[in-house]
Amino acid sequence: MTGALIFLLYQSAKNRLLARIRRLKQPKYLLGAIFGGLYFFYMFFARFLFHPGRYRPPGALGGAIGGGQNDVLLWASIGALVLFVVVVLAWVIPHGRAAVVFTEAEVAFLFPAPVSRRTLIHFKLLKLQLGILFTALLFTLVFGRARNGGMAWTHALGWWMILSTLNLHLLGASFARTILLERGISNWKRRVVVLTLVAALAGGVAVWAWRTVPPPPPAENIAGLEDIKYYAETVLQAGPLVYLLAPFRLVVQPYLAPDPMAFLRALAPALGLLLLHYLWVVRSNVAFEEASVEASRKMAEKVAAIRAGKQQPSTGSKKRKRAPFKLGATGFPAVAFLWKNLIGAGQAFTLRFWLMMIWIAVVLGVALGANARTGNLAMMVWPMMVAFLGMSFLIGPQLVRQDFRRELPMVDLLKTYPLPSWQLALGELLAPVVILTAVQWLLILMAVLMLPKHGPAEIPPSLRVAIAFAIALVAPGLNLVTLLIPNAAVLLFPGWFQTGPDGPQGIEAMGQRLIFALGQLVVLVVALIPAGVVAGLIIFLGQWLGGPVIAVPVAAVAAALVLAAEAGLGVMLLGKLFERFDVSSESTPG
Repeated sequence: MTGALIFLLYQSAKNRLLARIRRLKQPKYLLGAIFGGLYFFYMFFARFLFHPGRYRPPGALGGAIGGGQNDVLLWASIGALVLFVVVVLAWVIPHGRAAVVFTEAEVAFLFPAPVSRRTLIHFKLLKLQLGILFTALLFTLVFGRARNGGMAWTHALGWWMILSTLNLHLLGASFARTILLERGISNWKRRVVVLTLVAALAGGVAVWAWRTVPPPPPAENIAGLEDIKYYAETVLQAGPLVYLLAPFRLVVQPYLAPDPMAFLRALAPALGLLLLHYLWVVRSNVAFEEASVEASRKMAEKVAAIRAGKQQPSTGSKKRKRAPFKLGATGFPAVAFLWKNLIGAGQAFTLRFWLMMIWIAVVLGVALGANARTGNLAMMVWPMMVAFLGMSFLIGPQLVRQDFRRELPMVDLLKTYPLPSWQLALGELLAPVVILTAVQWLLILMAVLMLPKHGPAEIPPSLRVAIAFAIALVAPGLNLVTLLIPNAAVLLFPGWFQTGPDGPQGIEAMGQRLIFALGQLVVLVVALIPAGVVAGLIIFLGQWLGGPVIAVPVAAVAAALVLAAEAGLGVMLLGKLFERFDVSSESTPG
């Protein structure tokens, strides 16, 4: 029976590859495959082939890891801490029973067959290994140190150890949660116990660090990453965290081994931990078939709903989502689209949720600025808030998709609305603009509260408020401009757009995303030039009129007006694209 299952996996992978090759006959996929292949070759192979001595993969940590034993220990501790957080989340967030997800065809073929439960688990583990092996090879190219020649194989095996152990733990944790439910321990009881234990451990580490670890240098003397590195090394490599993170450190040590002998020494305990996880999973006597059938059915219904032009499959037991605000019977039509798309975004974008997030941000910012010691910690955190803020303008429009990208399967229904096209386009864009702006305003609030409040690096409160006001004022218009680009791409190239989990994947899909991202960056830079020129002139002239406290907000108002004018023109053009979009001439996307 095992041989038949292996044959099934082989044939499925072979047919999937052949289907992708046949798909390249379509120009839209062929162009994406060429672009993605060239990008992949340049980033991971070209510099290695033509400049082997200077090669360093993008994002590689090779230089830092290879800098000395202390660096290896630091990265091992950081990796162990990340794994610890992932494991804790796996025991806290999920609420359903164990469901080893199979496809509908696998359910129909395997479940009625004379196959044991353990054999089904082995089949699923073997199938997952295909994705784990590919991911390990990809991570080796992205994060590995290929310039070390023969060490590439140790990095690939190290990544395989990390991903396989983590995958087995997540599966075993789902079985354990099911056993707890069967014994009458509810999800909330489990979460309270786990979170209480984690809070006690975190409190113990915090008390130890407060009493033992010397404080960071004064805020005015902070040199940068070296001070953060020193403090992280001291906390992670001494005290309670050494014992708490020990099992997780065993998993990441093979990847960080500096030479083959060190790799073999680190491999033995990591393999032992992997074997324990494997035995835990295969010997768990948990009935997962019913939950797996239900999960497979829901996935099939979701795919069918997307293909049929529905947002979600209709189920009578589905919990009603809370409306973000009360919608009036009359008013501007775009507000109705905002209301609808915010509901589709889920409970994480309700007013109550954001009031709670604001309260947490204020309390955290005030607490970190309470005295000199915590203020120095704030100085280490606030650059991260600034970095996240910058990334939100570049990456946020690709992640928040409550617009035409989500409504594309329903475009035939949108065409029937008796509205001007520009109002419909504006309504589709409002929800992601509001969501991104809310996230950015929260990051601005946290960054302002964590700015230095004493010493030479102190920023006057008036200037601090002026800068925050300027960024907050410009953010909505900038978000609207950046969201115009992917939405226009959806209407221009609907066949390139992935509408759901059954959308095209592979290197050609990656190339299509890269083309869109490059076009978005170019248009964004062009749109920022007029606003930047106007703001720069006002700031330059404002130095003689009232100083930066007045010049910065006035410049922000001017830049926001320029961005609003550009966004208004873009909304009109997007509406024209929607008018010309012919549903009958486009095949079902994806």
